[in-house]
Amino acid sequence: MEASAGLVAGSHNRNELVVIHNHEEPKPLKNLDGQVCEICGDQIGLTVEGDLFVACNECGFPACRPCYEYERREGSQNCPQCKTRYKRLRGSPRVEGDEDEEDIDDIEDEFNIDDGQDKQKQSAESTLYGKMSYGRGPEDDENGRFPPVIAGGHSRHVSGEFPVGENGLHKRVHQYASSEAGSERWDDKKEGGWRERMDDWKLQQGNLGPEPDDDPEMGMIDEARQPLSRKVPIASSKINPYRMVIVARLVILAVFLRYRLLNPVHDALGLWLTSVICEIWFAVSWILDQFPKWFPIDRETYLDRLSLRYEREGEPNMLAPVDVFVSTVDPMKEPPLVTSNTVLSILAMDYPVEKISCYVSDDGASMLTFDSLAETAEFARKWVPFCKKFSIEPRAPEMYFTLKIDYLKDKVQPTFVKERRAMKREYEEFKVRINALVAKASKAPIEGWIMPDGTPWPGNNTKDHPGMIQVFLGSNGGFDVEGHELPRLVYVSREKRPGFQHHKKAGAMNALVRVAGVLTNAPFMLNLDCDHYVNNSKAVREAMCFLMDPQIGKKVCYVQFPQRFDGIDRHDRYANRNTVFFDINMKGLDGIQGPVYVGTGCVFKRQALYGYEPPKGPKRPKMISCGCCPCFGRRRKSKHESNGDIASLGEGDKEHLMSEMNFEQKFGQSSIFVTSTLMEDGGVPPSSSPAVLLKEAIHVISCGYEDKTEWGTELGWIYGSITEDILTGFKMHCRGWRSIYCMPKRAAFKGSAPINLSDRLNQVLRWALGSVEIFFSRHSPLWYGYKGGKLKWLERFAYANTTIYPFTSIPLLAYCILPAICLLTDKFIMPPISTFASLFFIALFGSIIATGILELRWSGVSIEEWWRNEQFWVIGGISAHLFAVVQGLLKILAGIDTNFTVTSKATDDDDFGELYAFKWTTLLIPPTTVLIINIVGVVAGISDAINNGYQSWGPLFGKLFFSFWVIVHLYPFLKGLMGRQNRTPTIVVIWSILLASIFSLLWVRIDPFVMKTKGPDTSMCGINC
Repeated sequence: MEASAGLVAGSHNRNELVVIHNHEEPKPLKNLDGQVCEICGDQIGLTVEGDLFVACNECGFPACRPCYEYERREGSQNCPQCKTRYKRLRGSPRVEGDEDEEDIDDIEDEFNIDDGQDKQKQSAESTLYGKMSYGRGPEDDENGRFPPVIAGGHSRHVSGEFPVGENGLHKRVHQYASSEAGSERWDDKKEGGWRERMDDWKLQQGNLGPEPDDDPEMGMIDEARQPLSRKVPIASSKINPYRMVIVARLVILAVFLRYRLLNPVHDALGLWLTSVICEIWFAVSWILDQFPKWFPIDRETYLDRLSLRYEREGEPNMLAPVDVFVSTVDPMKEPPLVTSNTVLSILAMDYPVEKISCYVSDDGASMLTFDSLAETAEFARKWVPFCKKFSIEPRAPEMYFTLKIDYLKDKVQPTFVKERRAMKREYEEFKVRINALVAKASKAPIEGWIMPDGTPWPGNNTKDHPGMIQVFLGSNGGFDVEGHELPRLVYVSREKRPGFQHHKKAGAMNALVRVAGVLTNAPFMLNLDCDHYVNNSKAVREAMCFLMDPQIGKKVCYVQFPQRFDGIDRHDRYANRNTVFFDINMKGLDGIQGPVYVGTGCVFKRQALYGYEPPKGPKRPKMISCGCCPCFGRRRKSKHESNGDIASLGEGDKEHLMSEMNFEQKFGQSSIFVTSTLMEDGGVPPSSSPAVLLKEAIHVISCGYEDKTEWGTELGWIYGSITEDILTGFKMHCRGWRSIYCMPKRAAFKGSAPINLSDRLNQVLRWALGSVEIFFSRHSPLWYGYKGGKLKWLERFAYANTTIYPFTSIPLLAYCILPAICLLTDKFIMPPISTFASLFFIALFGSIIATGILELRWSGVSIEEWWRNEQFWVIGGISAHLFAVVQGLLKILAGIDTNFTVTSKATDDDDFGELYAFKWTTLLIPPTTVLIINIVGVVAGISDAINNGYQSWGPLFGKLFFSFWVIVHLYPFLKGLMGRQNRTPTIVVIWSILLASIFSLLWVRIDPFVMKTKGPDTSMCGINC
């Protein structure tokens, strides 16, 4: 299927498939009925089989054999029409470059043409429709059967079952990946092959020095053999004092809690017990959060070494292909212009165009998203060459043209200013067209949307529609204005039907994994939210420095980049940047087993998402006894004898076991997709035609495809929580994979964040609810993943903390109310302390301050960012986290589900205008109530001290400090309530005052936390005694 050939819509279950020509008709192939060469005008002639001679199998351009031979020998070796390199045809002499084509020799097969074709056809059919006994063999025709549009002519081999003998038996022939060092087969015909491999091995071991008359290029070769990245440990002068303070703080905390337990407050036991329980919970929470930061590290990458190793001049580019996934749901909350900028930045990345494929998932089946993507594909033909010609950053046009920087810096081309002005005008016209589409889509017609050719839009019913796929840009038809090839751009909307569970974003991502596995099957995948554009055009290269490193890449499941954001107010009132997490916690995890997956800005290894375990390195053999001598104990069974683990078997056993496994029960009923899962180096499986691939792609996004498979439980994005990212990364780490945290100097990706208070709280509510769901699921880090011991303990601490932190809201809410209670009742949570006991408090506060200062010192986080994080920890803890716990318990106990709402990515025209907008939500009530109660308590406490004289001021200071601690942490929330006009909505004031009044009246009536004292007996001395 060519690019822009039409929208393919259909349903596998209903046996429906239709092609809708929406924007333009497909370009027809040249007429092959003519017998005249369009180069020289002579007759084309026939082949030895009597068929018309066809020089180019891609477009069928009419050319005779002499012109074909001359173009291959003296010319550019490319077809004049489609610019595709001419393949060597039977009977043609070899030219430079043909050595890369694995083709059978003409002399050996000159008189067996029909037999060779039958063998090729039988091989392909056996691969696609065999009983899942798949391998890789050298006899596949690399170029004959791969679809030109989808595969792009750069696919790798995959073979199926090859018939052997007359009994119909099959055997599998495996071919080693050509990119792996030392993977060449022993070839007796290749002279010097063994000697060259031995010399390479000696050079790697350092036992063979360079020759005295060394080639000048040997320096570059040696540089290419160096590691592509390295760990940069934190300086010992920074990290050692930090660790010492952590240990000291742990000891001081233990002594402090012992003192608190052994010194109760007898006249306020309720207050004392509540505070002690809260403090113990805070201590446990601090341990889970602190100790995973024990081994923080930084990393460096070497992009020049990556190019020297995989992009050698005069050789084919060996960088691995990458499939990029962009997900969107509602174009009204996720504006099409934002999504278009993300797609444009992907298409313009600094990476070989034939190695990039961008898939956009429209889970809302919106015609607005489809039309805007078509406009984006057209604008990309102008935008991409402009970006690459002048090496601009960032490559999202909206961000580039709005940057207030000197755009002439480092620019030396005289035409840059003129072309920039022209491109800015083109982009403004593009924005107008997108805005027109948005305005048109604001009011849907009663009869539903109609496509330009008069066909009803298949997604008019967003909950009941077929699957849809459109290839907007491909290798045939996807060219920019300068004639260069563009990356592939594919629109995907999975099928939805009533009665099926679609699993929200996780289900959409799994559908993209399968579609990409059928169409392009790159070994690595980058997933981005629709509002996260590529800010660093070399971001994928940064990830490849880890994933393609021969030393560490084999066990890396994904490379996570930090999230960075645009459009946040200068003071970051609500800690939207989340700098403490991304610059401190994630660095600490990188030194253990790797960072957690945060949902976007992550490059995955496809094999890790498929549920495979990492390859196991060689182990030192252990002494085993025959069992006859009890001194040496009993012989234990090996792992593959007891469990049948594929990864631990030998090559022959592995092939046998894999041939017996039912891959259909694991991956689904698509033979083409199952074939692709066995290709570790990626590549497109062979197929009879591109139409078969697209039909199979429609099949794998059907709504019933995942039934009775392991999708969502062991494969792909894991279901069971609205924060599917945490679960997905957790499952990989439990299998023994490790992840990498990459922080390039220029941020890799940037996105938008909700700077409005209500939106921010709703976002935190969604994250916390997902954590609660994981806590009560079978995948809880508290009890899952112990088998095999592949998850490190400190990594488990971190995952446990991600699921437990919402429950901290309960003791935190109680602790924030305690100061007001102490001021209103004139009681305190602590007994009068001696001078010695006061040292415990001084030491505890000192260790807390020292830990924070030293943490900021080695991480580089500013004190303002750290303080904003502390403030929002309290604000979110007593609002969003509390509601998440309640909603999670309702879902688990009563089955009451909550709806997932997409955070709005729309921006306000006014600078930070959204910051001051107020949106009503019940999440605002608890913090407002706590704030009012503490303010009332402070007023009551000071009034009581004034009335009672000087002696009451001493005990008051501790209570006031406690209460001011709460008020200061809630200060950003108070500013958010006031808004720009310093006005608080009436409904918030009414609810908060009502709750505060009810609480105060109940307190006066019940007074539960204060010991009852016996007063005078009124029956004996009278009422006025």
